[in-house]
Amino acid sequence: MDWFQYIAQILDPSMEDYLFIYDLQKDLYCISPSALERFPIPGCQFSDVAGNCSKFVYPADVQLLQEDLGKIFRNEKEEHDIEYRWIDREGNPVWINCRGRVLRDPEGKPQFLVGCINEIGLKQRADNTSGAMLEASLRKELEQYQGRRMGGYILRIGIDHFKEINENKGIEYGDMILRRTAECIEEMLEDGQKFYRILSDEFIVLKEADDRGEAEAIQLYKKIRAAIDYFIADNHYEVFYTISAGVLDLSKVTDQCYANLMKLSEFALNEAKSRGRNQYYLYELADYRIFRYRRGLIKALRRAVNNQCEGFEAYYQPIVDIGRQKLIGAETLLRFQTEELGRIPPTEFIPLLEETGLIIPVGRFVLEQALATCHRIQQQIPDFRISVNVSYIQVLKSDVLGVILDLIKAYQLKPGSLMIELTESGFLESNAGFIKFCDELRENGILLALDDFGTGYSNFHYLYNLNPDTIKIDRSFTLEALNNPHEYDLLRHMVEMTHSIHLKLCIEGIENDRELEKIRAVKPDYIQGYVFGKPCPREQFMERHVLEQARV
Repeated sequence: MDWFQYIAQILDPSMEDYLFIYDLQKDLYCISPSALERFPIPGCQFSDVAGNCSKFVYPADVQLLQEDLGKIFRNEKEEHDIEYRWIDREGNPVWINCRGRVLRDPEGKPQFLVGCINEIGLKQRADNTSGAMLEASLRKELEQYQGRRMGGYILRIGIDHFKEINENKGIEYGDMILRRTAECIEEMLEDGQKFYRILSDEFIVLKEADDRGEAEAIQLYKKIRAAIDYFIADNHYEVFYTISAGVLDLSKVTDQCYANLMKLSEFALNEAKSRGRNQYYLYELADYRIFRYRRGLIKALRRAVNNQCEGFEAYYQPIVDIGRQKLIGAETLLRFQTEELGRIPPTEFIPLLEETGLIIPVGRFVLEQALATCHRIQQQIPDFRISVNVSYIQVLKSDVLGVILDLIKAYQLKPGSLMIELTESGFLESNAGFIKFCDELRENGILLALDDFGTGYSNFHYLYNLNPDTIKIDRSFTLEALNNPHEYDLLRHMVEMTHSIHLKLCIEGIENDRELEKIRAVKPDYIQGYVFGKPCPREQFMERHVLEQARV
């Protein structure tokens, strides 16, 4: 076939594809000369095609090629169009798409298969690093099912902390981990399980129309994880890593469009990672609805912050000196509502503010509202003080002390007018930065309270490290003390201990006169709770508490 070689030599420099012609009757194969530079092909022209294919076709794909060629020899098909892998001269798998058409002799027998070969990895349909098909191929596979419900499952696998492997060991080493992970996955696959790489460190196994669904996906994940553990040990623990996986049972998904399946599988994988990594998570609609609600709430919080904190409002709850039966201050509490979502409980939106960093601008808004209120109330009650909760995120990631000092100066407040409340659970990892922050508060005449003392994290070394002026006992601990003699004794001893080291103690959550009388007996310094007033907006607080005390 010298004429073919002549044509190929002319076209070769201007083409990325490799032209080929396969004489089916003489078992003779010809291919573009440039293919020899990339692959260990015996020559531009060679015979014994079946035998020589093993030199450059990826072993796992030889059967796929032979089956398709067999259909051509048996006159079962006129075209050849398959995606499989060859081996380059470095021994790496390279995804190719081989397309050709059958030409027949005058008697109607297949004589030639003529076509071209192109590397689909270059077109982002396959990945030569991991050896897996890419997302474009997955999309093509799933889109053929549009309009009809598909069974089976999607198993989405992610390498945990893969970025750290690249950073610590280098990108080439990271590529080796990707290849070995892909091999571990592929080695565990059975008939009908299709394998794709969709992101730098994420893979998908797709199984269509299978009744076993979740059970098979879980078993596959466990087998893959065991294979990776074996590789890590065989690699002498040079690097240790784990994988997480999200399992999406397709029978549970109504909308099976490509975008929705990718969105739900991503959610499932992220849930596995957020729950500790090195585990799998089974997609549940109820969990996804919570996720969507949180996402919608975050969007509403961002919109509010970008609109001068619209929807946020500072509420105030009275703090009473129980010995003098006198209002001495108030705690500032944040409230939030929108037209779409209504009023949102602080237990829902405050963690999201911290998670997103929005607590920093919102925290400044609260501080300004609180100090403006304190300035106004001090016109009626000169020794009144305001308490404001400060998040550990504000301390870690912003100059909250600078904000506080600027606002104190702007509202001309005297020392002792502001008490900063730190929630104990947020400061478990007390370090030099937190201690420095607390020291600077005291240096500037700002009082410090340790909030929620008595909850599950209590440790008395915080009293030494942070040196607060006041500790506040949480309602949950107070409730136990009201209903359990042992806990009541413990509360009484806690008050005595607090006074012995010259600290003040405030008990929160006192709701009625019966509780007040019982708690009064342990002799705390301050009481805060519904018995004296629920949190309310500034104008209501002024009317109900400030003006009333001023009249007295």
